[in-house]
Amino acid sequence: MKKLSLFNKIKSFPFGKIKSLTFSTKKRKIITILLVAVLIFIGWQMFKGRKQTIAYQTTNATKGTLTTSISSTGTITSASSTDISTKVSGTVSQVYVINGDIVVKGQKIADVTLDDYAQERQAAAWAAYLDAVAAVKDAQTAADTSDITMWTDRQAVLDAQDEMDRVNNNLTNPKTGEIYTEGEKMIVIKTLAEAKKILASGETKYSNSDANIANKQAKVASALRDYQANSSTIVAPSAGVVINLVLAEGVAISANSSTSNTNGSTIISSQSVGKVTDPNGQLIATVNLAEADIVNVKANQKVALTLDAYSDKTFTGKVLSINTSGSVSSGVTTYPVTIILDKTDATIYLNMAVSATIITNIKTNVLLIDTSALDTENDKTIVHILKNGKASSVEVTTGDSNDTQTEITKGLSEGDAVITNYISATDASQNNTTSAFSSSSRTNTRSSSNRAGNVIMGGPGF
Repeated sequence: MKKLSLFNKIKSFPFGKIKSLTFSTKKRKIITILLVAVLIFIGWQMFKGRKQTIAYQTTNATKGTLTTSISSTGTITSASSTDISTKVSGTVSQVYVINGDIVVKGQKIADVTLDDYAQERQAAAWAAYLDAVAAVKDAQTAADTSDITMWTDRQAVLDAQDEMDRVNNNLTNPKTGEIYTEGEKMIVIKTLAEAKKILASGETKYSNSDANIANKQAKVASALRDYQANSSTIVAPSAGVVINLVLAEGVAISANSSTSNTNGSTIISSQSVGKVTDPNGQLIATVNLAEADIVNVKANQKVALTLDAYSDKTFTGKVLSINTSGSVSSGVTTYPVTIILDKTDATIYLNMAVSATIITNIKTNVLLIDTSALDTENDKTIVHILKNGKASSVEVTTGDSNDTQTEITKGLSEGDAVITNYISATDASQNNTTSAFSSSSRTNTRSSSNRAGNVIMGGPGF
């Protein structure tokens, strides 16, 4: 018999005879559903056969030192330097120092050949200084006179009091030998009252004489500074090292002038031609704090500071003062805090950026746990612990905290194993690190990859 090829067999097959055997669409859907159900059942049986375990990651509650702090940024607002200033105009004739020289207060820095206007201002400033000196001498003389007058007035009161005592103790006036008349008695009374008033006025003048002398002396100091600013000789304002000096022989100096808004007069203001820095001087930094932080800051709290110019060095200082008035910008209130730095040999300039960490509190021998281990359930603060291989939750009371640690005042004991994360494992072939506190009602969790702790095999979790 001749064998037919596969193609010829298929071609010659009587498909029309089995047309009646094809399934309807409804039957095909039923079969598909049954097949899917069987597959789901087989998969479930396979899943049930796998072994599932949880490995808890824990850290122990330990006693230690908790340091709380507040951080902010600011600038150096007062450097250890003083401006070498002048109000003169003219030409520099001689310079006596250069940058880097050490000077004492009042030492010559430079001489200037003044123009006519500057010479007039120098002469007027010198005259004002002499007048101020004379005013001090007049005030001292007035004080001596007030002293003498006060003692004279005091004696007058004593004499008037003696006369009053005689009137009170005797009926007869020793001057007339007659009985005191009402007019004579009234004269004695009025004389004593007037003597007391004069004495009180004299005592006030004498007690004010020291303040008057101090006021006149202050005007002398002010007049002297004004004369020095207008003098042809520029001097060092303080002792230290000369820096930023911009004077050279032959350089012209122009006075900074402006017009007064009140009377139209010309006002000459000082200009800086250099600085004298004190290597042993202290620096001032100012940072701004928010409302929530300023209430925890007090004077004399210790501060750690870093500057961009010295990225590898930490400076120390303390809080000097707090400006409780604050300032508002774009609806945000901030409060300036002044920090005085401890003495340093580093070269630090005005307006350098600074980052400050203010130590607000230090607690020793307190029970501490990782802040991220805290959880919240039903408005209660809880911690999950592992004891005898079983996980449980305990309510705790917290104290102070910082970015990484929290003080526990109630609910835990030293050495308790606090659960921080758990690792879910199935058939030892699937390892997934999962937060132990993934509920939407819980907070403060971290990935276990960022934590250190003990890994302990346990039961099926919470």
